[in-house]
Amino acid sequence: MAFDFGALFSSQSQPLLGLDLSTSGVKLVELSGSEANGFRLERYAIEPLPKGVITDGNIENLEAVSEAVKRAWKKSGTKIKNVAMALPSAAVITKKIILPAGLTEEALELQVESEANQYIPFALEEVALDFSVIGQSPNSPEDIEVLLAASRREKVEDRVAVAQSAGMKAVVMDIESFAARSIAERIIRQMPDEGEGQIIALFSVGAHTTTISVTLNGQGIYEREQAFGGAQLTQDIARTYGLSVDEAETKKRSGDLPENYERDLLQPFADTIALEVTRALQFFFTSTPYSRVDQILLAGGCAVIPGLVDVVGTRTQAATSILNPFKGMDMGSSIRDKQARLDAPSLLVATGLAMRRSA
Repeated sequence: MAFDFGALFSSQSQPLLGLDLSTSGVKLVELSGSEANGFRLERYAIEPLPKGVITDGNIENLEAVSEAVKRAWKKSGTKIKNVAMALPSAAVITKKIILPAGLTEEALELQVESEANQYIPFALEEVALDFSVIGQSPNSPEDIEVLLAASRREKVEDRVAVAQSAGMKAVVMDIESFAARSIAERIIRQMPDEGEGQIIALFSVGAHTTTISVTLNGQGIYEREQAFGGAQLTQDIARTYGLSVDEAETKKRSGDLPENYERDLLQPFADTIALEVTRALQFFFTSTPYSRVDQILLAGGCAVIPGLVDVVGTRTQAATSILNPFKGMDMGSSIRDKQARLDAPSLLVATGLAMRRSA
């Protein structure tokens, strides 16, 4: 059985770039160092994508995406060409399975392939498949827990082709939610008592989708996506000021908008985000045994909207802060601190992917 994800669950000791392809743009991050000795942010770049180039995680225009990757690579100033990439969570089937301990690698592969047939609604030859041994089964010492991951082969191949077309090599294919969670876990470890006993909800607000991931003591206890994101604000800007969607997106990023923008559009949108967060939490409470959230971490480009942290904190009555994936890292000489703080929340996945260089 070929593991066509590449080194899905392993780290790479060679230099590696985190390359995140989202609906709104290409994000690239280079780290040096390691988890054990401390990371250093060397370089990063963000390159916007035209509307419709990537939709619902599908690459609709490979050439346009690869050209944007080339521009981001050049803008960053890096020389590294090996990249870690990720698939959208919705494009990947993940399943924990229990298998007997002590199997040879070959027997384990055969067992995983056999189990995969039960969970994957496609022919195995159409699927990129990988797995990772998590450890001993908590309920049975003679068994092991194995995490199986599978995706349609073309989803993987499209991303590999983008990297190749841009002159790079994809050596790791991860899952976006896994990459984001690795950053959240790193930040949680910096909290008092490493966040033990705290139910922590990460809200990552993308262009069209908000991802909610809730953890307790290092374990994911809830995950969900909902259709809401920063594209709604872009559309409001375009409609209010008579701009095209691309013009509105550019002006939103640069802040080149009339004086009434913050009052009339930005603050109402912050209220809408807070309402969406509250609704998502209510759904979490009603569909799980949990009835509280202790901390909320906000990520994505919208996280830096002025006053959003206070609005969300007030509405949810939970401690709320912006998740900065670079917290606790040294900064390279090319990094501008103020700009990096503004960009950081939208670089969650790219930074999580860049961390895969650490063994």
